[in-house]
Amino acid sequence: MIISALHTVSSEHINILFEDGTEIRSTLGVITEMMLFRGKELDDSAVEQLRALSAKAFAVEKAVELLSYRQMSGKEMRSKLIRKGFEAEAAEAAVAKLFELRLLDDEQYAAAVVRHYTAKGYGAGRIRAELAHRGVDRDYWDEALAFASGSDDKLISYIRSHLRDPDDRDQKRKVSAALYRRGYSWDEIRSALSRFSSGSEDDYE
Repeated sequence: MIISALHTVSSEHINILFEDGTEIRSTLGVITEMMLFRGKELDDSAVEQLRALSAKAFAVEKAVELLSYRQMSGKEMRSKLIRKGFEAEAAEAAVAKLFELRLLDDEQYAAAVVRHYTAKGYGAGRIRAELAHRGVDRDYWDEALAFASGSDDKLISYIRSHLRDPDDRDQKRKVSAALYRRGYSWDEIRSALSRFSSGSEDDYE
């Protein structure tokens, strides 16, 4: 296939037209990398390479745009790109490139998720569920949770603000259920309730 024209769409995007009427949308970076020009002939292998590199380049562009809105895990990004219409191969290549550039970092993302939900007063169980939902690799969970600070303070603070009478069993059941929904284990809840009931409020200031 022989290139008949290169039409500039924007500063970075270029449409490549071939003599047989085929048109491939690409980027300046890909055209520079493959040293394309009007009149150059490409065999089938080169055309497929052009399609693959172009798809990856556009997937990387979209991924960077998505990251401008919020952080996400590599798995989340891969799924997002596929939902946006990119082929799995292009999405995978784009995610790998972003990891290489450190624009995606599951370890840092795991730490950010833990900090966010710890600050909201959620327990380890709820945070683990959120990490799983966001597609964060399990290898990063324990380390991120180990560095979480203030979870015990949040637990005691919640009990203090919601448990008006430590001897009221109904109140304790409601507070315990609410804390369990926030991801704290029953052992953590029982321990915190026991310490709160037996100690003075000054112990938790």
